[in-house]
Amino acid sequence: MASAQSGLSRRRGGAASSPANNGSGGPTSPALGSHQQGSSYLSSSTNSSRPTTPQQPTGHKVAYDERDMESGEDRIMPKLTLMEEVLLLGLKDKQGYLSFWNDNISYTLRGCIIIELALRHRIAMVRDPNRRRFPLADRYIEVIDDRLTGEVLLDEALKMMKVSERMSVGTWIDLMSGETWNVMKIGYQLKQVRERLAKGLVDKGVLRTEKRNFLLFDMATHPVSDPTFKDDVLRRTLGLLTARTAAVPTSNLYGEQVRYRTIRAVTMVCAAFAANVLENALGGAFAKCDELLAEYSQWPFGAVRGSGGAGIGTGTSAAAAESANLAEINRLARAELGAEGSGEAQAQVELHMEIVAAVLSVYSR
Repeated sequence: MASAQSGLSRRRGGAASSPANNGSGGPTSPALGSHQQGSSYLSSSTNSSRPTTPQQPTGHKVAYDERDMESGEDRIMPKLTLMEEVLLLGLKDKQGYLSFWNDNISYTLRGCIIIELALRHRIAMVRDPNRRRFPLADRYIEVIDDRLTGEVLLDEALKMMKVSERMSVGTWIDLMSGETWNVMKIGYQLKQVRERLAKGLVDKGVLRTEKRNFLLFDMATHPVSDPTFKDDVLRRTLGLLTARTAAVPTSNLYGEQVRYRTIRAVTMVCAAFAANVLENALGGAFAKCDELLAEYSQWPFGAVRGSGGAGIGTGTSAAAAESANLAEINRLARAELGAEGSGEAQAQVELHMEIVAAVLSVYSR
């Protein structure tokens, strides 16, 4: 019994003793200080992999995605692209599909892709003084910035242009639409553009997906889920086409932070006109859209009016107001171009805008 108690006391003493107090040299438990040091090491090594608020002003690391540190392009671009806005205008709100008789929208959407890339400063006209001898649609374009945009269709088109030979605006629209007899270039066609745009709008919360039965088969439709987006597009279209005064309702355009908001709005309504998706309520605005298309399918913008071309009409106060309104739109567009800088910067911006005019000239044919 005594030996058992002495063994128990020795074990307890060994467990409580530290290496400094243990003179027997026998096996002992780790010291408390050593245990705390190990715990501190584990804690520091574990926490080092977690995002924490640094305690010191220097010596810390921050994990980030390099793509998030690029220029604030998202702040100067609207949430919807030109292609999505044109598609949204053509969709029936409740049924969620386009008119079966519309054979213009597919070709127009390919042109909108080129315009969107130009407005984002990804592509530009080839800087060649001899290019002015050719029509706008026959001038070559090139990629000057191959950074991804975050939009699938835009990035796909941008990659094709990057690895391909230089081609003209009209050729690119034809190839992406599949309108070519050259079997070697059939791979340039962008397929299922309308369906992919609709799915993108579903991801953005603008549309939703439903199944509808059409006689013998089911088809996915995309009714409007959030009507505020389409209301904004309609308000922008109506404000630009039905204004009866000289003043341009800039409050109905894109936000003030959006780059080229007047040019973008004009381009959108012209593309909607070419795609035949303007609502029947806008029938009275077709004449105004014809005038805008004539003005902006020339370079520089407004060349028809500047050369003494006739306006929508002369002789009545209403016609005079509409003519003054068109002149104000041209003034705002020129102001947006001038705000981009002067000299070399201005020359580069003009190469981007030349592409916009070239696509609109294709629409006006």
